[in-house]
Parts: sequence; C-alpha cells; structure tokens
Amino acid sequence: MSRLAGKVALVTGASRGLGEGVARALAAQGVAVMLVARDGAAVEAVAREIAVSGGRAEALACDVADYAKVARVAAATRARLGGLDILVNNAGIIEPIADLATSDPAAWADNIRINLVGAYNVVRAVLEGMLGAGGGTIVNVSSGAAHQPLEGWSAYCAGKAGLAMVTSAIALETAGRGLRIFGFSPGTIDTDMQVKIRASGINRVSRIPRGELSPVEHAVRGLLYLCDSASDDLIGQDVSMRDEAFRPRIGLT
Repeated sequence: MSRLAGKVALVTGASRGLGEGVARALAAQGVAVMLVARDGAAVEAVAREIAVSGGRAEALACDVADYAKVARVAAATRARLGGLDILVNNAGIIEPIADLATSDPAAWADNIRINLVGAYNVVRAVLEGMLGAGGGTIVNVSSGAAHQPLEGWSAYCAGKAGLAMVTSAIALETAGRGLRIFGFSPGTIDTDMQVKIRASGINRVSRIPRGELSPVEHAVRGLLYLCDSASDDLIGQDVSMRDEAFRPRIGLT
C-alpha cells in the first residue's frame, strides 16, 4: 500500500495538464483529492472519471486570485474529505506573451494576480490548518523562468520569481513545525500552455519542437515523489526536473 494512502490533497489548476495528471496519480495512490480550477465543468469531468476508476475525488470551481473563495474551498475540502494534508499549488497562466514595452498593463497585472497572489492565497488558506494538525506538504509549481529572464515573459518570470521567494519564506517561517514545503520546476512539458508558447514565436522556448518536450507523466512522477517522505532531504528547495541528481531518484535518466 502507498504511504500516501488515506491522505487528502487539494490540487489547483486541475482541469488539464500537470494539475490533472497529478490529481489522477494521487488518487491512484489512495489519496482523496479535491480538484480546483476556474473551469468548473472541466474539473468536474476529471473528478468524475477519477471516481469511476475507483478513486475518491471532488471538484470545485474557483478563481485562486479571490482569497474569500479560496478560503471556502479549503474549508470545503476539510469538511467533505476529512482533512487537508497535501497542497499542489499549480494554477497559473503564461499570458501576456509580449515585450514589456508593448504589453497590456491589465493583462500583465492579471498574470501576477493569478501566478503570485493566487498562489499566496491558496497557501494562506491551508497553512494555518496544516500547522495546527502537526504538518503537511505544500508543492508550489515553479519554473526555470523564476531564475532566468526570457523575452516576452516579463510577467510570468516576475510572478514565478516571487513565488520562489514565497516558498523560501515559508520554509524559514515554519522550520521544525512539520511542514514539508517545496518549489517544483517541471521543465518544458507537453501541455496546452506550450501550444500558446509555440504560437507566439517569442524566445527560444517557443522554438522547441513539440517532439522534444517532456511528457507530462515525467513531471507527475517528480511531483508525486515530493509528496512522499522519501524526499524529506529536499524540503525547502526548488527542485527541478532538469536536475541530473533528482531524475534518477524518480527512475529517469
């Protein structure tokens, strides 16, 4: 039996891509999963499929940039599923893809509102309860863009850089209190976000052929590993799928 069996996870951005893949993988490990996304119909469809396959899953529509709604989701997760042990903080957007000089100010601010403020909101909504229960696991989905600027991605890079610092701050503030906190950079994986990136034609990432993108399943394997105690030595770090020391730990070369 999986060491994760019986735990409860909240996964944001769970209607597709990495979030959907992680939600399905956690459910297969015996974790009860609350799936959250702005597209309620899409996330409910994924939850139904998980339930049909024998997993335990529920779904809620939520804009993570609205703290009051996020707080209600956290409370509903505990009420419906019996606790909240794991947060996969995955919701995010890439737009606007544009040079800063010509970018739309409202779209730029919206990116920060979702990718940084939204990620903070979800952590804020679950953190106190986790600490009161003796601990838990939080994985903030990061990016290599947090550490290296890319043309046309000023908002995305700034938001992910801010989230990396939030992750470090959480690790500092909660040390010794049972919280397992990680940043996780999944690499360039084959998702809908990459379709938008390739269509933009801006920066080197947009020119990576689809056949050279990593499968979502590899990143799912890495993120699932961080939810297990086998990764305790990595607590507080921003773990990357590009790290040659990390990949063998999850069975990849």
